[in-house]
Amino acid sequence: MADLLFFTGTMDSGKSTLALQTNHNHSARGRVGRIFTAHDRAGTSTLSSRLGLTHDAIEVPTDHDFWGYVVGELTQGGRVDYLICDEVQFYTAEQVEQLAKVVDELAVDVFAFGILTDFRGRLFPATSRLVELADRMLTLQVEALCWCGERATHNARTEDGVMVTEGEVVVVGDVGTGPPSHPDDEPEVAYEVLCRRHHRRRVTAARARATSLVADPLPFG
Repeated sequence: MADLLFFTGTMDSGKSTLALQTNHNHSARGRVGRIFTAHDRAGTSTLSSRLGLTHDAIEVPTDHDFWGYVVGELTQGGRVDYLICDEVQFYTAEQVEQLAKVVDELAVDVFAFGILTDFRGRLFPATSRLVELADRMLTLQVEALCWCGERATHNARTEDGVMVTEGEVVVVGDVGTGPPSHPDDEPEVAYEVLCRRHHRRRVTAARARATSLVADPLPFG
């Protein structure tokens, strides 16, 4: 029987690396799969990890039909044993339902990789549906760390170094900062992983350095 497996973790926890490793392991055993991604930081139709590994992939726009795609491949004599679906948080809830149908009706394994919540700390529609439908949800064991050293549980977005909690849900960026690669009239967007406490207080690593923050003040006294 096929499975719909959902691998999740914060940014910088190795999801894309595991997606590439999973594809390697299955293809090395003679299985034939397809790799999908959406809004990868390396560009369209590419699955990339922060370790520098990349692989060609099929870009997933919001109107992509996974059921129609796999049925079409099989009807034309192709072989599809499994699907690797990276950045699944950017898919639609309907596409997640299509993936579940592919598993149940066509016996094709689906390995989905993505983050649970957006920069506001709220579930993405796709990951919310995956939590409901997946045969198993596995949290990656490689834990990203907040600047304070605690386990990171939240993904924060910064614009020109300032943490924001409002705005468009899908804005492509990466963990950390670097030279601006955007028009002068647009903010530089970056992401940072934080523990719940510092996400709630909007204390990023830059803010902690700027204020020489050693320990959080007590809420009384």
